[in-house]
Amino acid sequence: MVFLISSLDNRQQIPQNAGERRYPMEIERTMAAKVMELHRVFPCVLVTGARQVGKSTLLRQLLPEGMHYVTLDNELMLLRAKEDPVGFLEEMGSPLCIDEVQYEPRLLRAIKMKVDITGEPGQYWLTGSQRFHLMQGVSESLAGRVGLVELYTLSQSEVNGKGSSAEPFEPESFKTRLGAPVCDISALYDRIWKGGYPRMFKYAGTTPEDYFSAYLNTYIARDVRALTQVGDTHAFMRFIRSAAARTAQQVVYADMAKDADVSPNTVKKWLSVLETSGVVDILQPYYVNTSKRLTKSPKLYFNDTGLCAWLGGWHSARVLQQGAMAGPVLETWVYGQLRRSFTNRGIRANLTYYRNSNGAQVDFLLEQNGKLYPMEVKRSSSPRPGDLSGAATIPTAPGVQVQPGIVLCTAMEILPLGRGNYAYPISMI
Repeated sequence: MVFLISSLDNRQQIPQNAGERRYPMEIERTMAAKVMELHRVFPCVLVTGARQVGKSTLLRQLLPEGMHYVTLDNELMLLRAKEDPVGFLEEMGSPLCIDEVQYEPRLLRAIKMKVDITGEPGQYWLTGSQRFHLMQGVSESLAGRVGLVELYTLSQSEVNGKGSSAEPFEPESFKTRLGAPVCDISALYDRIWKGGYPRMFKYAGTTPEDYFSAYLNTYIARDVRALTQVGDTHAFMRFIRSAAARTAQQVVYADMAKDADVSPNTVKKWLSVLETSGVVDILQPYYVNTSKRLTKSPKLYFNDTGLCAWLGGWHSARVLQQGAMAGPVLETWVYGQLRRSFTNRGIRANLTYYRNSNGAQVDFLLEQNGKLYPMEVKRSSSPRPGDLSGAATIPTAPGVQVQPGIVLCTAMEILPLGRGNYAYPISMI
C-alpha cells in the first residue's frame, strides 16, 4: 500500500491495478453492487449507517482508480475542512472519498458547487453516521446529485458468505430461496445474541461485554453529543436500556420517561437521536388513509440484536432464548433481516405493521404493486393456520388486495398452511 503525505492530510493513493481489493474482504457486503451502480450514475454517492457497521471498510475496498480517501475523524482534516470547505476540496482534488462527512455539513454545499461544474458521475464518495434524510444539508445541497444508500450491520446472508447473491425477500418468490442454510432454534439465538457488527466476526476473541461497552462510550461521546445536549449520561444510559427493553413494542413516551427519570419531551428528543444515528428504526402502523400512519403509535426496533441483548443484560444466547425478551428480540431480528434484504440492494422496503382497536394484529405488512403481504413472527416450530387470523381484518383501499401470508417461524423447512399461506424458517431469510 502506498500513501501520499501532503501538507494537508494522509490521503490514500490507491495502486494502479484499481478495481482489485486493497483490503481483505473477509465478509462480502451485498451493498457493494449498489454502490458501484450509483457511482456510474451520480456525481456523489453517500453511504449512511450507524457507527462501526462497515461503511468505511466497504468504500475503501471498492475505491475506483485515482480516488483518494480522507476521514474527518482525523482532527487535522476536520479543522482544515471547517476553516475553508471550498479550499479543502480544492487541495484534496477529485475523485475523493470523504469519511464521516456529517462532522462538517458545510462541505456538502461546497461539493454541490464542484459537481455542478461538469455534472459528471463518480466525483465524490461520502459516508456519514447520520441517516441521509435527517442529515443536515443533504436534501438542500445535494438533491438530485447524490445516490443514497444505508448500510446496516451484517445480514444472515453476508455472514453465511452469500452477500453477493442475496436477494430481497419477495413474498411471491420466497419458495425459490431453497438453497438458503437453515439452523435450529439454539443456533438461531446464537446469531441473534451475537448480532451483526463486523468486528464481532473479524476478531473471534471479541466478547459482547468488551465490544458493546466500548461502542456505547464512543457512540455517546461522538454521535449523541453531536446531535443533542446530554448533560446526564447516566439518564441517557437508563433511557437507551429502556428502549432496548421495549424493542418490537409500540412507543409509549411516558413509560420510557418514567424509566429514565426524565420528561416525555426529553425521551422524544433522545429517541430521535437514536433514529438519526441508525441505532433504532421506527416502524409506522398501516392505515388505509396513509396520512394517519403518522398520527398513531409507531413501533420501535433496535437495528442490531446483539447491542439490544447486551443493553438488556442478556449475557448468553441460552439465557436470552429462555428469557422474557425471547419473543420481542426474535421479532426484532426478523424485522432487521427483512429490512436488510431490501436495503442492501438499494430498494426501499415498504414495511408497516397492523393493529386494530379490537386487538387483531399482524407483525409486518409488505406493500408492493398494490398488494399487501401479511407476515407474522412465531417462536414455534409448529405454526398453525390461525397464526395469520389477524390478516382477515385488514382494511384495504380500492384496488389493493391482501395476499396469502407467511408465518416466519423456527421450523426447519418451508411448510404449507392452507389457503395459500406458508410457514418459512427464520434462519433462511
